[in-house]
Amino acid sequence: MREGTERELFSGGHLACQGCGAAIAMRLALSALGENTVVVIPASCFSVICGPYPYSALRVPVYHTAFETAAATATGLRAGLDATGRKDAHVLAFAGDGGTFDIGLQALSGAAERNERIIYACYDNEAYMNTGIQRSSATPWGAWTTTTPVGRLKKRPKKDIVKIMAGHRIPYVATATPAFPDDFREKFRKAAETEGTAFIHILSPCPPGWKFPSNETIRLSRLAVETRVFPLLEIFDGEEVHITYEPKGLDVTEYLSRQGRFSALTEEEVDHIRKSVEKSWKSLLTEALWHGF
Repeated sequence: MREGTERELFSGGHLACQGCGAAIAMRLALSALGENTVVVIPASCFSVICGPYPYSALRVPVYHTAFETAAATATGLRAGLDATGRKDAHVLAFAGDGGTFDIGLQALSGAAERNERIIYACYDNEAYMNTGIQRSSATPWGAWTTTTPVGRLKKRPKKDIVKIMAGHRIPYVATATPAFPDDFREKFRKAAETEGTAFIHILSPCPPGWKFPSNETIRLSRLAVETRVFPLLEIFDGEEVHITYEPKGLDVTEYLSRQGRFSALTEEEVDHIRKSVEKSWKSLLTEALWHGF
C-alpha cells in the first residue's frame, strides 16, 4: 500500500500463483515508488500476472516488451519522459532472472555503462518458471529443474549478478527480499533518488518451481537471509559495500530442507553448499565498509 493513502497500486484479481514472491515484491516496490511510475515488463511470469490486454492488475502505466529488451525499453521511456518535462516520473524495469542474468544482460549492461536514469529490479526465482521451470544461470548449485533432473542436478554455481552490476560502477546496487519489507521499501526509495542506474536484486521464492507450500514464501525469504545464502546489502558506486541486516547464521539445511528442488542432495552435497555459503559470507565481510553489527 502506498504510504499516506489507502489506494493499492497492485490490485487483486491478478494471475499470480498462490504465494508468488514476485507479486509481493511488486506490491512493495509500488508502495515505495508511488503512482508517478511507469513499469516496463519483459516476457516473464509477470507478463501473465498482470493480466491479458486490455486489462492490467497494475494501477500505473505498463509497457510490455520483448524478453531481451527491458533495459533498452526503459531507457527509451526515460528519454521520452525527460523530453516532455516528466523528469520526476520513475521508470521501473521489472524482469525475471531469465530476462536479466541471461537473455537481457546485454541491454542491461549497455544501460548501466551509460548510467541511464532507470530503476532495474530483477525478481529472481532462480529458473525460467513461466515456461516450465528450466535452468537459468541464476539456478543455484545442486538444484532440480526440468532441464537438470534428479541424477543430473546443476553443477555450476549461480551467476553473481550483484558483482557484475557493481562492476559497472553504477551509483546504486542492492539486494532485497519480501520478508524484510522496511528494508525493501527503503532501498526502492534510494533507487528512486539515484541520479543514474539503480539495480535491485530481489530473491523471489516460487512455490511450484522450488516445490514448497504456498504459505512458506515469507519464511523461505527470511531463511535465505538468516542462513547467509542471500545477504541483504547495498553497494554505492561499485565500491562502498554496506550490509543492511545481520543474519543469524542458521545452518543452510534450515533453508534447503524446506524445498523439494533440493530433496535429492546427499549429505556431502549439502556440505558443499554450506562451505560455499560460508566462504562467500567471509569474503563479503572483508569487502564491507559498513554494517550495523
